[in-house]
Amino acid sequence: MPAIGEKAPEFSLPDSTGRTVHLKDFRGKKIVLYFYPKDQTPGCTKEACSFNDRISEFRKRGAIVLGVSADSVESHARFAERYGLRFPLLSDPDKKVINTYGVWKKKSMYGRTFMGVERTTFVIDEDGMIQALFPKVRVDGHTEAVLESLTTSRKAL
Repeated sequence: MPAIGEKAPEFSLPDSTGRTVHLKDFRGKKIVLYFYPKDQTPGCTKEACSFNDRISEFRKRGAIVLGVSADSVESHARFAERYGLRFPLLSDPDKKVINTYGVWKKKSMYGRTFMGVERTTFVIDEDGMIQALFPKVRVDGHTEAVLESLTTSRKAL
């Protein structure tokens, strides 16, 4: 997993419209890059809607929000439309970026272990450096913590 103070790994992924999004296209802006397990699930919906509800605050702070999961472009399109999401959802079905960012982890639920995306958020500064890192995210209060991190310097939360 990339660490605070390191350069954020570059990537190119399709968004919910099929347009390719390149991380480098956002140089000069802060980026909130959040990884989540699955479209249309309770926790992921709550997290996406929370970012969406506060999107104007992110924009006022010069930040772009990008969500990433292994779901398809079509799944992202349905998810974004259903909840009126106003930020890009990026599709990584091959899990190349998910693995590069170190968020593909062994998880357990109800006594069963499996591999999946560990909910994680990276805040990337205008120069492409990781400014803040939120591993093992709990959805409640997360958006507020990310907003706060946009006004502080490099830290792990």
